Amino acid sequence: MEKGFFKLPWEKARDSVDTKLLAHEGEIYILTRSNGRVNKERSMRKRHLKKLWKRLHELQGQKLTRDQLLIKLGEAKKEAGRAYSLIDVNLHGKDQEISKETFTFTLDKERLSTIRRREGHYLLRSNLSEENPAQLWEYYIQLIEIEQAFKELKNDLSIRPIYHQEDHRIESHIFIAFVSYCLQVTLKQRLRALAPGLTPLSVIEKFAEMQMVDIHLPTTDGRKIILSRYTQPEKDQKILLHQMKLKLPDQPPPKITSGKNIVF
Repeated sequence: MEKGFFKLPWEKARDSVDTKLLAHEGEIYILTRSNGRVNKERSMRKRHLKKLWKRLHELQGQKLTRDQLLIKLGEAKKEAGRAYSLIDVNLHGKDQEISKETFTFTLDKERLSTIRRREGHYLLRSNLSEENPAQLWEYYIQLIEIEQAFKELKNDLSIRPIYHQEDHRIESHIFIAFVSYCLQVTLKQRLRALAPGLTPLSVIEKFAEMQMVDIHLPTTDGRKIILSRYTQPEKDQKILLHQMKLKLPDQPPPKITSGKNIVF
């Protein structure tokens, strides 16, 4: 369908996203171009390709058997990802010694040109033929956000499936998961405005190093003085608190037990 899309004009879906719509066999195909994604994918490809090219030159100069070379090529392929498909690797002769003459590689310039042309582009398919391009793109973004929400619940917040036996426990678990996610989204929005580049997970991990401890001091008359104290923030934690405009509360006052009771 590339020729059909080529004839159509781009329509603006948002500031950095353009779309084209093409009807085909009762469905709508949406070609989407994201300028921000173009730069990101291009930068990633260049970095992987440069690293792979350097690694292949290193392997070319090493004294390896064919089997050893194949293993190292497999490792390089895994690390390079899609960039590996841009290189044509040639091994001449099964029993020949590995050298610059028997192990060669070249850049597939035609495939590179094709990939450069498609970087930052997505092809979506939908049966919502009555919607405009911008609205279809918004639906797609919502789908991505829903998938991301499930990932954050499972990974960042560590809310894994628990096999409850009673309805009220299931509802309680869902409620706690929802409240946790609301707090996580609130933190994400706050970071976007005050500390761009930081993720909620990185902030949670950094603040997790601060702990609350209870210190129990026995007295001569058999009672106990209880001091609840939080650890003082380190330098990077202080910077983060300042950046997020947060202020720690005062240390809690001491408590003393009177028999079995606690007196403030």
